[in-house]
Amino acid sequence: MPELPEVETLRRDLEKEVIGKRVKTVEVTGMRSIRRHPNKKHFIGKLEGRKLASVTRRGKYLLMKLEGGDILVVHLGMSGQLLRAKGGVKDPPPKHTHVTFTFTQGGLLRFVDPRTFGELFVTTPDELEAQVPELAHLGFDPVDDVMSWTKFGEMLVARRSKLKTLLMDQRFVAGLGNIYSDEILWAAGLRYDRSSDRLTSQEVRRLYRSMIETLQDAIKHRGSSLGDEQYVDLFGAIGDYQSQHKVYDREGQSCRRCRSTIIRVKVNGRSSFLCPQCQV
Repeated sequence: MPELPEVETLRRDLEKEVIGKRVKTVEVTGMRSIRRHPNKKHFIGKLEGRKLASVTRRGKYLLMKLEGGDILVVHLGMSGQLLRAKGGVKDPPPKHTHVTFTFTQGGLLRFVDPRTFGELFVTTPDELEAQVPELAHLGFDPVDDVMSWTKFGEMLVARRSKLKTLLMDQRFVAGLGNIYSDEILWAAGLRYDRSSDRLTSQEVRRLYRSMIETLQDAIKHRGSSLGDEQYVDLFGAIGDYQSQHKVYDREGQSCRRCRSTIIRVKVNGRSSFLCPQCQV
């Protein structure tokens, strides 16, 4: 599933390429991707003729504000893609294209989703958190929200949870998942099962700095595209941060810091990767 760096990369691309354009037509091929709406006509009627005024990110959600105040909510799910396209005979829609926006100024925006866990829907600002209760309880955003490491330390102590479990808890920090929690913990030199209330002040500072620097670096490299290459940017290009991974999906390879062998363990039913030597 795309995490904060991938969604933030798309947000920045959308801001440059799509925001300010007016929707001319909307084509929907099935109800699965717009399942919160009663029918296609209802969804299409909320969008045709309206300008996309701005785009923000909350956790792993993209929120596109429409002219008039409504919000187009986009969640990519496991395999969703937003793709800018020219259209026409030379640019046919890829398989699993479920929604296509055509703009009055020309060009298209496609929502492609092979596994159909993602979705699009239009709502009002007042109804947004009722529609997506997760948004009402999101923790701090490590890219957008600035805090002191001492405040971060107080939050860690209050939760008393294992570090990886805590980093993946959207109510504590928004947008992280399996990939970046592993990468952040490696950068901080901390094991996944350390208790958040047992860190030294130096370890707290290191964890906070590692989180900020890892995410910023991942955004600079336009996110991670794994072997299935289901995450691509707005232009259909894969990210590059997977080539920078220090532990994730590197079982059996040498640690880039101490040359020990990266191992894989199960944490809450999911694979986690770490260096047993330099993460303590």
